[in-house]
Amino acid sequence: MTALCPSFRLTILAVSTVAAIALSACGEKSDGAEKEDIRPVLAAPVHLSSQSQPRDFVATIRPRVEADHAFRVGGKVVRRFVEVGQRVAKGDVLAVLDEADLRSQKEQAEAELSASRAALDQADADQKRAIKLHREGWIAKAALDRSRTAAEEARGRNQRASRALDLTKNSLDYATLRADADGVVTQVSVEPGQVVAAGQTVVRIARTGELEAAVALPESFAAAAGAGKAQLSLWSNPKKKYSAKLRELSPSADPATRTFAARFSLPAADNEISIGMTATLTIENTGGVPAVNVPLSALFNQGKGSALWKVDDDGKLTLIPVAVLRYDSRSALIEGPVGEGDNIVVLGVQKLDPNQKVRVIKQEVF
Repeated sequence: MTALCPSFRLTILAVSTVAAIALSACGEKSDGAEKEDIRPVLAAPVHLSSQSQPRDFVATIRPRVEADHAFRVGGKVVRRFVEVGQRVAKGDVLAVLDEADLRSQKEQAEAELSASRAALDQADADQKRAIKLHREGWIAKAALDRSRTAAEEARGRNQRASRALDLTKNSLDYATLRADADGVVTQVSVEPGQVVAAGQTVVRIARTGELEAAVALPESFAAAAGAGKAQLSLWSNPKKKYSAKLRELSPSADPATRTFAARFSLPAADNEISIGMTATLTIENTGGVPAVNVPLSALFNQGKGSALWKVDDDGKLTLIPVAVLRYDSRSALIEGPVGEGDNIVVLGVQKLDPNQKVRVIKQEVF
């Protein structure tokens, strides 16, 4: 066998080395291609919720009953005994009118009553004498009838005088304004020396008892306000929640704001809640079709409507068409064939296709 020259053997060794390197490079490239086929994706589980989202409204704490107190007679206010914020009990004196004229009217009524009693006694005596004389035949029946008429007239005059005295006594009593229930003074409208008319508001008192939250509801939400669950939190203590229930809803909208005035009762109100405090009333509707709140980055649209990429545990992708109910600043409320706990892709949806296999990285993002 002919021996190979050294230069030829070096050439064969070089070719063999290049071929080995080329085959090794091809193998590495093939392995890299297989790895690129499995794309990692960020996915999150679906949580179904109601279509109706909680709504917050600014509320003011008000008493259920707040009454204006006024004198039932007119006159000059000589003294006022209460100030705004003062607590009063039933029967406490709030203000007093000048009683000089009312006392004079009472004295006049007493004099009229005394005169009517004297006239009635005289008429009764005349009637008794007329009856006796008529029986004895000394006077005619016409004279007897006149005496009876005079007695009836005197009796009626006496009754009118008695009623007039009662009215003057009541008027004198009305000169002292008293609280008709326990409560807190929320408004004072007169000062001593002021002349007021009968029925003019002098003091406003909020009765002690049930407190309420007064809110203004928009037209789109007023009809459903009573169907949802309402909770109240004070601005001074946002962490504490109070249950609320719709008690009153105005049948007509305010002409300026186009909102409906509503009152929510607070059955569990405690001493932390005071009249005039500001609070937040949260109303959450319990009805509605279940829907899903997803990030905007999870929506995929190729001109055929919105869709979501659903991924199973094996990394298989499925494109599911959905209907968008509402858009928010960072999310969207959608409705479609997705169930509780299904994983959907929430990032990079525009780079996927149905035949691609992915590796799921789970994360709670909504």
